[in-house]
Amino acid sequence: MVRRFLTLCAVLTALAPAAWAAPRPAADEGKLDRELRHRAGAPRGHSRVILRLTPGVSADGAIRKLRGTVGPRLASMDGQVADVPDSSLNALARLPGVTGVSLDRCVQGTLERTGATIGSTWVHDSLGLDGSGVGIAVIDSGVANWHDDLGSTRVTRFVDFVSFQPAAYDDYGHGTHVAGIIAGNGHDSGGRRRGVAPGATLLVEKVLDASGQGYISNVIAAIDYAIANKDALHLRVVNLSVAAGVYESYTTDPLTLAARRAVEAGLVVVSAAGNLGKGPDGRPQYGAIGAPGNAPWVITVGASSHNGTVDRADDTVASFSSRGPTALDFQAKPDIVAPGVGIESLAEAGSTLFNTKPLMRLWGTVPTATEPYLSLSGTSMASPAVSGTIALMLQANPALTPNLVKAILQFTAESRDGYNALTQGAGFLNARGAVELAQSLAAGAGLPQNAAPDETAWSGHVIWGNHRIGGGHLRAAANAWRPDVMWGSSQAPEGTGIVLGTSGEGDNIVWGTACGAPDPSTSLAAGCDNIVWGTECGGADCDNLVWGTSLLGETDNLVWGTNVLDEADNIVWGTSADRASGILVRDPEPR
Repeated sequence: MVRRFLTLCAVLTALAPAAWAAPRPAADEGKLDRELRHRAGAPRGHSRVILRLTPGVSADGAIRKLRGTVGPRLASMDGQVADVPDSSLNALARLPGVTGVSLDRCVQGTLERTGATIGSTWVHDSLGLDGSGVGIAVIDSGVANWHDDLGSTRVTRFVDFVSFQPAAYDDYGHGTHVAGIIAGNGHDSGGRRRGVAPGATLLVEKVLDASGQGYISNVIAAIDYAIANKDALHLRVVNLSVAAGVYESYTTDPLTLAARRAVEAGLVVVSAAGNLGKGPDGRPQYGAIGAPGNAPWVITVGASSHNGTVDRADDTVASFSSRGPTALDFQAKPDIVAPGVGIESLAEAGSTLFNTKPLMRLWGTVPTATEPYLSLSGTSMASPAVSGTIALMLQANPALTPNLVKAILQFTAESRDGYNALTQGAGFLNARGAVELAQSLAAGAGLPQNAAPDETAWSGHVIWGNHRIGGGHLRAAANAWRPDVMWGSSQAPEGTGIVLGTSGEGDNIVWGTACGAPDPSTSLAAGCDNIVWGTECGGADCDNLVWGTSLLGETDNLVWGTNVLDEADNIVWGTSADRASGILVRDPEPR
């Protein structure tokens, strides 16, 4: 009898894997990610895995000989899903043509004042932009097929990777809420709960089941579907309000690499940071960004709170919002924070969230059979606010690349004193400023900070890799924004220096050129491995984000590692959690 595929995700822990060095594995064993190496050494049952294969190789027969079950093929990455006994993992890694084996990890789902707070309402009313012509892929739990706020034209296609049903549905309710934040028209609330980009269209791809659980292989398949259909559906953005644990570097993780394929195809990928900003003891903890938000090519969104007002002055970073740096690779994340607390958006009557959260249901202003809205919190609610903002930016300037979109969002964000870059990223989302700068760049101009009539102070900075840089103007034609340039790289693929913009005097500023005499051993200026805009290293606008031994207060020069001197914040790695099964990134009820 053929063994049925395992469909129940294990409960994920709230701590990221430990990041210290492990004993070097044998060559074949090294093909397994860190969690699978642990399971191979202490077999407990079965594991659902993704095999990376040499092109043209089939492992079906070998999988069956190892008492495994063959799952779906992931053609875009020469991948094969399988369920195998833990005792067979090492033998699986030794199969000819197998180049790597990753755990098919579980993923989980991670407005009324939002639009006014971030400035999207001003964009609608003053600039006449609503995201029209821009398609967004919502990879989540599905969507209600009846909701007034989505009408009959918002969802252009529905694809079910869970039960393969042809008609749209959402038995969990999470995807419907996310869809409303992006593109709801506010019909049932007299426009009060209108989404950020109500004119955008949606490709809805269901990867989460009725309990909000799924597998990264389904997310990968959904991303690949979006890539294949981007032109037919006018797709420009992929919204992932889901996340998984981090078991391997973003350079080898099948999920992060799928996101990279999307970016290289011209799609902007937006991902929730996760809801692990607090440890079990309630104190802040660092290092719990989920995948694929740990990849530099993804725009990773943390959550802020508007605290029930439309005034930005009282906005704060949500305590549950996951902080960087990323596990294993130690990259600066998140990229930005956006409203994610008490977000009022669409409800799907009869879904799991609707049934289990009766106190969160909200009536609209027109008669309906059931409450049409829910109030939910989490970074899953913050991500679609950014995705909707990007739709407005792309309507204003269709020529924007994924890298330039991220740069504009960071440059126009509002950086707040009291929060370091591992907590707020570049700062709080400023949709108005982002759209105005996008428009300006489309017209061939580059706005200096606050040249536009925007009430929100722009950060004027970009976090390029692990460096915060500023002091000049973004330039639309700079090579940093090309699709083939990885965010944070020191050089373009052809070996030329990275240019992001111009200094205040209009000069191009290239990697390492403004920092003193060149060092022959590195080809960089002495004492400087930074990209700067018109300033010398050590200046206020040339701050390194360095992972070292301690976090010295809340200064711009962030040093991270084993100690936190001022607040004694929790450190996610370096604890007894090295055997953690993953990161719990569950929305919409962060704690």
